[in-house]
Amino acid sequence: MKNVKPLRLSPEGMRVMKAAERILPEIESLKTEVGDLQTGNSGRLHIAIECHACYEWLFPVLNTFRTSFTNVDIDIRPGLSFRALTALADGEVDVVISSDPENMNDIEFHELFDYAPTFVASNDNPLSRKQFIDATDFANEILITYPVERARLDVFSQFLIPAKIEPRMVRQVELTAVILLLVSANKGISVLPDWVLNSSQSLENIISKPLTENGLRRQLFAATRLNESHKPYMNKFLELCKNA
Repeated sequence: MKNVKPLRLSPEGMRVMKAAERILPEIESLKTEVGDLQTGNSGRLHIAIECHACYEWLFPVLNTFRTSFTNVDIDIRPGLSFRALTALADGEVDVVISSDPENMNDIEFHELFDYAPTFVASNDNPLSRKQFIDATDFANEILITYPVERARLDVFSQFLIPAKIEPRMVRQVELTAVILLLVSANKGISVLPDWVLNSSQSLENIISKPLTENGLRRQLFAATRLNESHKPYMNKFLELCKNA
């Protein structure tokens, strides 16, 4: 027994062992990743937004969502807002936030919540003394809007275009905070979703009024590809949006 030599791997065996040490952990990781994809606990959540003001409530939703689904790749694709539903159908994004549902093959719209497009003006504006706002009240005013086509703005699609009223001037501004700043300084009027006004801290010297005597009501939707809403992470995202 004293002359027995310990077993040693041949050079070829050493190469196989080193390869196995490298490859086997990768296989286990891949199995876990594929399993998460199959169960819907990981995946991709790329979002396009047709509603410019939706950023006000969407960011807090995503912060909450990330705590439950750390393996989901989240992204917002602002450059696709003008063709958001086409991008959804083509697989470029996974969710579209919109207030204008369309009848499209393989696309389903999920109701999120109602909101009210609301008139805002400075306390110094004569319109601040009215109980409610008519479309004709806009004829001599500077209207401040987001840089979005008119068909996507409630103030035009639901209010001014049906009444055939054109504001004296339209000024486009990217940021909600700047819109409110200009309105407060009596540099124009605006129409914003009520959730913006409920969450904003920048309402000094600003009044809000309903559009028409009964007020306008709109509904927000999330569009997904057909049969994808059953995935756990997608289901959770939609649930959080509904509670936003």
